[in-house]
Amino acid sequence: MRESEPNRHIGVLGTGSAAPEHILTNAELETMVDTSDDWIVSRTGIKERRIADEGTASSQLAYEAALRALESATIEAHDLDVIICATVTPDMAFPATACILQDLLGLQRIPAFDLSAGCSGFGYALTVAESMLLSGQYKKALVVGVDVLSRITDYEDRSTCVLFGDGAGAVVLGEVLEGFGILASELGADGASGSVLQMPGGGSLRPASLSSVEERQHYIKMQGSDVFKFAVRIMDESAKRVVEKAGLAMEDVHWVVPHQANIRIISAAATRLGVPEERFFVNVDRYGNTSAASIGLALDELARSGDLKHGDHVVLVGFGAGLTWSALVMKWWAGGTHA
Repeated sequence: MRESEPNRHIGVLGTGSAAPEHILTNAELETMVDTSDDWIVSRTGIKERRIADEGTASSQLAYEAALRALESATIEAHDLDVIICATVTPDMAFPATACILQDLLGLQRIPAFDLSAGCSGFGYALTVAESMLLSGQYKKALVVGVDVLSRITDYEDRSTCVLFGDGAGAVVLGEVLEGFGILASELGADGASGSVLQMPGGGSLRPASLSSVEERQHYIKMQGSDVFKFAVRIMDESAKRVVEKAGLAMEDVHWVVPHQANIRIISAAATRLGVPEERFFVNVDRYGNTSAASIGLALDELARSGDLKHGDHVVLVGFGAGLTWSALVMKWWAGGTHA
């Protein structure tokens, strides 16, 4: 939960995104695993997803998205005071992908760190960055959500391999005028349910070994029905709480940008929230589930479409491994760089 500072108001100054050029269609997946286009579309809404070429790491997609966000915000990289990267597929265990990104941007000294909260990571990173800016110690933050999930997707598991894709979404946060920017936020986790969505191998519990590779422990493992039920419930509950905390009603919300996991989850959440589906921005059909990149990538597309107007109330809501969730409501700032 955030505590606001009365004299500072933090909002999005610019957005950016990046996705690999290679498209993996449902028709191609039909040749790889026992599935069909009808089955995938009816259950997930996904028609295609982007897959990074060999050698393209999270840092490269993060860099491309960051450059576009900086251009959108009309600032230079040297104007940044902190970099936060949300990811579950860092370039390597350490150093942090944010530190690699810092170097790619030609920066030195400013703090840079990674944050792991699964598909909720972008919302987590936004909230952490906002708190840092509200402290007054920092003025502008770069937040990037990036994942190259194709590296940890088991293409022999038809229940999961149809879902995931690669991408990055980025925003520059900074001070905006009173009444704009982030109005309320919420972060949460249910660690007792963490086992329903995990990658068991590669950490200190199950270090990489011949047996861990043979047992395919370095891929995403998901209990889909449990995740579905959690997702629908928590998106409904957390979105309602932040809207109420901001002193608004759902009728005041112009756009909802949900985590792009599954069209059935999004539709069910819309029904429970009582918000028309046309006010939900959806691009899961073209990108699949890109984890921490999902909301940032969608927000960038919405902002660049021209449909997101200055002064619109927009809710960002997601869920992910942990199990975690994040929700924010902001009054959209399109007035350029304020300070």
